[in-house]
Amino acid sequence: MSRSRVAVTVDIVVFAILEDALHFLPEQRTRQPARGEWALPEGFVGEGESLDQAAVRVLDEEAGIRGAHFEQLYTFGEPGRDPRGHTISVAYLAVVPGARAPSSAPWRPVHKAPSLAFDHDRILHRALERLRTKTEYSTLPLRLLSEQFTLSEVQRVYEILLERSLDKRNFRRKMLALEAIEETDGLRRDGAHRPARLFRLSPSRPHLIKERGILFPF
Repeated sequence: MSRSRVAVTVDIVVFAILEDALHFLPEQRTRQPARGEWALPEGFVGEGESLDQAAVRVLDEEAGIRGAHFEQLYTFGEPGRDPRGHTISVAYLAVVPGARAPSSAPWRPVHKAPSLAFDHDRILHRALERLRTKTEYSTLPLRLLSEQFTLSEVQRVYEILLERSLDKRNFRRKMLALEAIEETDGLRRDGAHRPARLFRLSPSRPHLIKERGILFPF
């Protein structure tokens, strides 16, 4: 069997919560193939460049985002998925706080996603599935918040991702018991309401909380 050249790209699904809804960031392609169509931010992996390095570069160059939390999602390598030739895509999932989401970028609500070029609809679906699954056992949703946040903001993020309302008392009790977040010295004043305590992601438990049990459902 003759050897053929295989290219490697990184394709990135970036999520943020904007206007009280989960959004993702597509881009309108300015070059062929699929010029003028919507697609995910993507780029070829350069010689001597690691996959993570390529992902950081693409996030910066294509999405204008730096310092986002990201993780590998899945590898897509079916022949024919890219008209440029046999291309393997290592897809990434990235999350960014709404306050740091570039306001000039063409964010779209996930429930109103445009049709995407190549197999990017499939990649978006896989990323959304991963994000919602990890909501049940990880602190990943907290990465959608600013560095300091209130418990009400935490609950709203989980409600948006789980697409259902949560009991306030039960949610707070269970979230605090997991020790995934810790209180800061700050307070946030919101109009005439009582000042709310501020929390942050616990530095000693920055990723998973699975060992303390499944967070949801109650």
